[in-house]
Amino acid sequence: MQHQHVVAIDIGTTGAKAAVLRLDGVVMGESYREYSCTYPNPNWVEQDVNLIVGKAMECCAEAVGRSGLAPESIASVSFSAQRCCSIFVDSGGNLVRPMISWQDNRTHEQVQRIEGLIGGDDFYDITGMPLNTTWMVSKMMWVREKEPENWSRVAKVVQLQDYALRAMGAEDFIDDVSDAGFYGLWDPYAFDWSDRLLSLLGFDRSLFPRPAASGTRVAMVSAAAAARCGLRQGTPVCVGAGDQNSAAIGAGVAKKGLLSVSLGTGGLAAAYLDAPFRDPNRKAMIDNHAVYGKWQLEGFQAGAAGVFRWFRDEIAALEKEAAARDGKNVYDALNAMIAGVPPGSKGLLLLPYLASATTPRWNPHARGTILGLTFAHDRACLARCFMEGITLEVRDMVASMSAAGIPIDQVRILGGATKSEVWNQMQADVYNRPVQTLKMADAALMGAGLLAAVGIGAFASIAEGAEQMIRVDRSYFPNPANARRYDGIYALYCRAYEALEGGGIFRGLAELQEIG
Repeated sequence: MQHQHVVAIDIGTTGAKAAVLRLDGVVMGESYREYSCTYPNPNWVEQDVNLIVGKAMECCAEAVGRSGLAPESIASVSFSAQRCCSIFVDSGGNLVRPMISWQDNRTHEQVQRIEGLIGGDDFYDITGMPLNTTWMVSKMMWVREKEPENWSRVAKVVQLQDYALRAMGAEDFIDDVSDAGFYGLWDPYAFDWSDRLLSLLGFDRSLFPRPAASGTRVAMVSAAAAARCGLRQGTPVCVGAGDQNSAAIGAGVAKKGLLSVSLGTGGLAAAYLDAPFRDPNRKAMIDNHAVYGKWQLEGFQAGAAGVFRWFRDEIAALEKEAAARDGKNVYDALNAMIAGVPPGSKGLLLLPYLASATTPRWNPHARGTILGLTFAHDRACLARCFMEGITLEVRDMVASMSAAGIPIDQVRILGGATKSEVWNQMQADVYNRPVQTLKMADAALMGAGLLAAVGIGAFASIAEGAEQMIRVDRSYFPNPANARRYDGIYALYCRAYEALEGGGIFRGLAELQEIG
């Protein structure tokens, strides 16, 4: 084809990224913009969607500029975006209220009502999703019940990529099929909305965007969008995928035995399924793969690198200030501190539930907990304890998947966390499996670029594109002694959770926080 470059845009929870990619996977230019969430009440998380889409447009323009390429040489653009974000728009496509984040946990009452109407087991059997406050259906119910004036104006409930596609030039709201499951009203086995759930919960199909397969060309960049994003008016716009679905294909997860683990603000472990599957324990999430007609088994972590970022900002403030003063990266200092502490953090253990417990615990009342503190511990011990706790929660997911009969032979680790050699080796030790990093660590961006290329026919399939664009960087193998130690620590992690939950501690803390 004439052009050999595409643009990938990833709109994450705390930052937007864009990259210009060559069709062999080489990055020609990239950019990043950071932003934040707002927290109106405990467990409430909202964002200004116009702000974050605007930041994504800025990233796109800067990435194109840094590539040195003329906008005319960009063949297409596609998105990866945080999933399960509830955006309420009126008949003109205008925002009715701020976007409710996937991290928001305000909807316990609505989840209990769904439980009473259909039961958690039936809900899982239809949707492939454990009944939880995360899914959009409970947020829709909350707005309908708590903000009736706002709800009366709502014409569509859409997700972040849908909103971004329309901002880029799409005439209507379009939701990629792999994202649709996060409404909690989608049947991933029928590839359609569940009439039973719609009827029980009182929602009409007209509320939802039009589903389309990832990699479908749906629009051209409008004049207004071109002025913001630096692309040529008329550049093809292709449907991307939710960030973790995009990351899975960006890691090449399209065969059995391979697992991707992404540690972004939230975390996710994803495995490919080529046949319909239901977790017999009803713990793992099952949604549609970005490869249309296939499925993805997921373990979801509400707080992952976001928990470590909290540690950086709130506990490692001295290191952060020193790094800023000296023009250095604070994470380099934290990694050096962690490397000097033995596995197990001298007996410290973190349950990293700062945003609740998800796969496989699914407990909205769970809270972050540090166990084992003594006067012998310092910030270096705490730093390692936080990194280990996040990784142990991923092991919890891996153990749940293995128990469901999913083979996991090799793990590909993704995201900014892979810049840390100590964390890469820790993951191999904690999972007791070989792990690989990728030449392009940001697999969500790679996946979006791959879909942009598929959408214009540069590759015949996602699998073909993956072969051409994805490259393994390094491999890490478990240290047998460390792996044995982490086996024991993981057993203690499980016992600690069970003791706190069984003793009513988590629920009591949650109730105390609701009182304020």
